[in-house]
Parts: sequence; C-alpha cells; structure tokens
Amino acid sequence: MIHTFSISYFCPPHLPKTLPICPPTVTVPSTDFLANNRTRKITSNQIKKWVRQSSDNPTVMITSPPDDVATGIESASSVVRKFYQGINRRDLASVEPLIANNCVYEDLVFPRPFVGREAIVEFFKKFIDSISTDLQFAIDDISEEDTSAIGVTWHLEWNGKTFPFSKGCSFYRLEVINGQRQIVYGRDSVEPAIKPGETALVIVICASLNNYISNCPSALAYK
Repeated sequence: MIHTFSISYFCPPHLPKTLPICPPTVTVPSTDFLANNRTRKITSNQIKKWVRQSSDNPTVMITSPPDDVATGIESASSVVRKFYQGINRRDLASVEPLIANNCVYEDLVFPRPFVGREAIVEFFKKFIDSISTDLQFAIDDISEEDTSAIGVTWHLEWNGKTFPFSKGCSFYRLEVINGQRQIVYGRDSVEPAIKPGETALVIVICASLNNYISNCPSALAYK
C-alpha cells in the first residue's frame, strides 16, 4: 500500500502573493511495508535524486524509492559499519557473511592483496589475535550516499583514547549478491609511524631523476 500526504511550507516574503504554488505531495511506502522490510534513514540528498518537479505545476512526487529501501537490502554504509563493529567485538562469524567469496582486500602494508573470503577472514583473525581487545576501530567519517562504493576515515582507540599513529582511510566496493550486499573489494591505507615530511619529496625527485638518466643517457652528453 502507498500513502500520499501533503507537506506545509513557508512562502518567502520576496515572492508575489499571487504566485500559483501547489502544496507538494509526497508518496512514501506504507507503515506495513516499513515494518516488514529492513530500512534505513533517507537523507535529503537522496530525496532530491528521486524527486521530479514541474516548473508549471510544482507538485513533488517520489516516483520510486531507492533499491535498498524498495527491496529491503541493507545499505552499503550499514554493511561497512557492521564490518568494523564485528572486528571490534572480535566476532568474525558476523564479519564473514559481509565479505563476498571472491573479494579482494588490499592492505598497503603488505606486498600482495588477500584474495577470497577465507584468506581475508584468516588475515583478520591473525590481526585481532595479535592486539588487545581494548584496541578498537573508531570511524571518523563515512560516505552515505553511494550504494556501491564507500569511503571511510578512521583511527584506533585504546580504552577510549586515540592511539598514536593509528589514523587510516579505507575504500570499499560492494555488490548485491544473492539478495545481500557484500564487500567485493577493499583497500586500507594506514598512517605511517615514521613521517619523513619534505624528505619524501626529495627521495621522489632523486628517484625520478635517476630513472630519467638511466633511460636517457644522451641527456648528459656535452657537445
């Protein structure tokens, strides 16, 4: 069932009082639909994407809700949040179904990516076994709008206090597989303990110059 209702609005004083404006009408799923399906908070930016508005008749109608609301599929940001929550609880059983079978996970500290759910879960098992339960991930910011790609900035906390050199940023790509949104790709970049600052730029310049000389020895030839 679909319910339709009107929204009251304030007419700005600079607009002519005779300007014909129809109160916007918004159509949303019924309470029965919401009760029987997993839903999430709908942001104003998302509503803008679903709304079509005519300049002649400014009646607002949500023509169709987003896929994850209409089908009850969990949002990408919710899946990623559950991923971190499971790691914090050391509950890999809850993390495992969030990862696709053929997922590829890159931690840039390691020379090669971890491929497949089993390898990724094993990596996180070793990770959580090597650290104290008092060390927890804390999300600083997470993107909410995209249904397939999520960016996260985070840090680690020790007993509620920020752990030094623990900032990081991660990217996740998700797909709906067998009716469930799962992580199919992830990449972590962690704050380095040693920060060379401008020295890093010098190293990059020297490496670039050395590469140029190696490939173009004639550049040093004097005439």
